[in-house]
Amino acid sequence: MASSSSLTDRQLQILRMLFKISDSTTVFTVKKTQTELAKELNLTRQALNIHLRRLREEGLIRTGRGFIDLTRKALQILGAGTSEAFVFLRVIPSKREQVYEIVKSLPSIRLFRVTGEIDLVAMVPQSQLDSFLEKVSSIEGVESTSSHVIISVLK
Repeated sequence: MASSSSLTDRQLQILRMLFKISDSTTVFTVKKTQTELAKELNLTRQALNIHLRRLREEGLIRTGRGFIDLTRKALQILGAGTSEAFVFLRVIPSKREQVYEIVKSLPSIRLFRVTGEIDLVAMVPQSQLDSFLEKVSSIEGVESTSSHVIISVLK
């Protein structure tokens, strides 16, 4: 089993970038070409291919024509886990744009602006919930937070 210590810094960087740009379905899927990924990572396509081969051998990704899936093993290494939490944020109206920009830079799976009594809903990996809440609580303009961990999916 691979651990983050058996991967190079570049391979961890590639995993993090793939996680960040992946679409969350039942797996995290990247729908970019290797040429596009190599350019974003400032690598040659051949160098990226070597790293992807190692990640595939370690069971961290699955690849096919036009996609890369991150496996549960990769998510564990990244501290993303497979359980999510929802964090509801109420923001002082005059600080909304500032808060939105800061929250967008924090680790979250998805971020939603919503109507009603709250302003933002952040979908966060449960493994990063404490860190997310700690960072959010220090943002000027965040009035309150409420967090809810998913225990099961009903449909």
